[in-house]
Amino acid sequence: MIEEKATGVIPAFVKCKCPRCRQGDMFVNKNPYQLKETMKMNDTCPVCGQPFNLEVGFYYGASYVSYAFTVALSVATFVAWWVLIGFSLADGDHRLFYWIGINAVLLIALQPYLMRLARRGWLSFFARYDKDWRLHPAEKPERLNEAQEGNW
Repeated sequence: MIEEKATGVIPAFVKCKCPRCRQGDMFVNKNPYQLKETMKMNDTCPVCGQPFNLEVGFYYGASYVSYAFTVALSVATFVAWWVLIGFSLADGDHRLFYWIGINAVLLIALQPYLMRLARRGWLSFFARYDKDWRLHPAEKPERLNEAQEGNW
């Protein structure tokens, strides 16, 4: 059996790999733009066994991470637009409104991927990287109520 090496923090985050081993895929389908399966996740990491759903309603917290990503992306596009093109309402070009439109289209186009990144980021707060994950079995969630899973 070939030993896989864990990827780095940033590549594992961008590829939505398990935060514990940085090797297993969190999502069933790697393509976030197959919209019927965008948020379909594996129950556990196929490599290390880390549970991805720690409790009922766990990923509601990911909405805060998603909000932070969209604000950061909007600030980055605002600064880039300001430096490269500039803003003016006085000359009749209304470049501010062009930026708002382009930024809105960009955010809508990136939304499936940003939602996945937000889930990966949220899980990273609770499941830390363990370089010796083979020696330490994954902890089972203590507050998972499968009967209530579909009620959210």
